[in-house]
This record gives sequence, structure tokens and C-alpha cells, in this order.
Amino acid sequence: MSTTTTPAPATVLRTEYPFTLPRGFVDEQGTVHRDGVLRLATARDELSTQTDQRVRQNPAYLTVLLLARTVTRLGTLSTVDSLVVESLFASDLAFLQDLYRRVNADGHTEAEVRCPSCAQEFTVSLAGDRPGER
Repeated sequence: MSTTTTPAPATVLRTEYPFTLPRGFVDEQGTVHRDGVLRLATARDELSTQTDQRVRQNPAYLTVLLLARTVTRLGTLSTVDSLVVESLFASDLAFLQDLYRRVNADGHTEAEVRCPSCAQEFTVSLAGDRPGER
């Protein structure tokens, strides 16, 4: 008697994480760019940025380079480079640093929370506001 097994469905690996910056990047025309996408970092992202001369001179610059490589979209900007990341407000930089850590170390952007009034538990996204929600 032969048994046929059905292969398990493939697990989909999430590699991109949409976000909304708390304040937003303001370009030269005064346009505010808040919505973007952060992708998972690769080993190449982590390794190649560490050999950059700017990081050797100032290790804190590693964050700027990692975010410039992994933020794939920010508003309508054609590219997100180190100059864009350098020009972010401090609160937006801190937000992206935390998101980068969560995505690459923890593997998710959600957190379990409990309502202080009714004690109901639920999951919230820490990647920022969604359109129409505040």
C-alpha cells in the first residue's frame, strides 16, 4: 500500500517592512516624506558598511550607512542615500534604528500589549501610523 504525502506549504519569508516616520524627511522643496519601506539586512550590508572609511573614523556612522542601504523607499524620493539619512530628524533616526533592530534581530515589528482599562490583550504594529489612523 502506497501513501502519498502532500508537501507542506512553503513558508513565505517577509523581507520588506512598511513604516511611517514620526516627523518625516523634508526635501529641498519642502515636501515631507513619511511613508517608506525597510528591507531585511543581508550579511553583505552588515559587513561592507563596517569597512567604510567614514565608519572607521566615526563608528556611530555605521547606523547611517546601514539605513541608507536598507531603506528602499521613502515617500516619493528617487533614492535614499546617506545624505538623506543624515538629514533625518533625530526622532526619525531613532525610530528607524529601533525598527532596523526589531526587523533584523527580533524578526517582527509587532508587540503584544494589554489595554490598561479592560485588560484585553492584542497585537500592535510598531512600524508607525497607517493612513487614516492616529
